[in-house]
Amino acid sequence: MDFDLLTLFPRILEGPVDESILKRARERGLVRVRVHNLRDFTHDKHRVVDDKPYGGGQGMLMKPEPIFEAVEQLRRAESCVVLMSPAGRKLTQAVAREFAGKPHLIIICGHYEGVDERVREALVNEEVSIGDYVLTNGALAAAVFVDAVVRLVPGVLGDEQSAADDSFAHGLLEHPQYTRPPEFRGMKVPDVLVSGNHAEIARWQQEQRRKRTKERRPDLLEGRES
Repeated sequence: MDFDLLTLFPRILEGPVDESILKRARERGLVRVRVHNLRDFTHDKHRVVDDKPYGGGQGMLMKPEPIFEAVEQLRRAESCVVLMSPAGRKLTQAVAREFAGKPHLIIICGHYEGVDERVREALVNEEVSIGDYVLTNGALAAAVFVDAVVRLVPGVLGDEQSAADDSFAHGLLEHPQYTRPPEFRGMKVPDVLVSGNHAEIARWQQEQRRKRTKERRPDLLEGRES
C-alpha cells in the first residue's frame, strides 16, 4: 500500500512514519510512505503557497497551484485523494478499515484557513476529520490517520488477531488487561484470568468490554441495546 503525504511541514510527519509499527511496515515493504513538501511544487522565487482569501476574512488560504501540480504528478488510476479537513467524515475504526483496502492514498494536509475550494471540487475524493477540535495544521491529523490505516494492512501486525481485538474493533472499548506480577501493592489480577478456563476468560472479557463502554462511552452502545 502506498501513501503520498503533501504538507508544508514535512518534519512533523517524518518522525511518526519512521518509528515503531510504521517503520517496521516500511522496512518489510508492506507499505511505502513518502512525504512531500508542497513548496517544492511552486515555481516563484519565494516559493509562495498561500494568499489572502477573496471576500476578506482573517488568515491565509492555501493556493491551488502547488496542490494541483503535486496531485497530478503523483496520482495514478487507483489513487484516492484525501483531504484532512474538519468538514470530513469522522475517523473511526470502520473508516480506517475501509481506507486500508485502497492501494494508494494521496493525503493533502491543510493549513492556515484551509485550501482553495477548487482543490476540493477538482481533486479530492474523500475528506477525513480525526475529531471535533482545532489543530495547528493537517499534518498532525494525517499522522494519526496514516497510523490508524497502516496497522490494518494485512501483515503489518505480527499477530493478525491484534487488530481484531483492539478497542473499537467490535464497536466496544477494550477490556482491562494485566501482566506479571499477579499481585502488586495489594492489587490482584482477577482470579478468572489466572484460572486457565478459556471459556470463562472470554466471557469475563466480553462482559468487561461492555461494562467499560457503558460507563465511559455509552454513545457507542446506541442501537446495540434495547
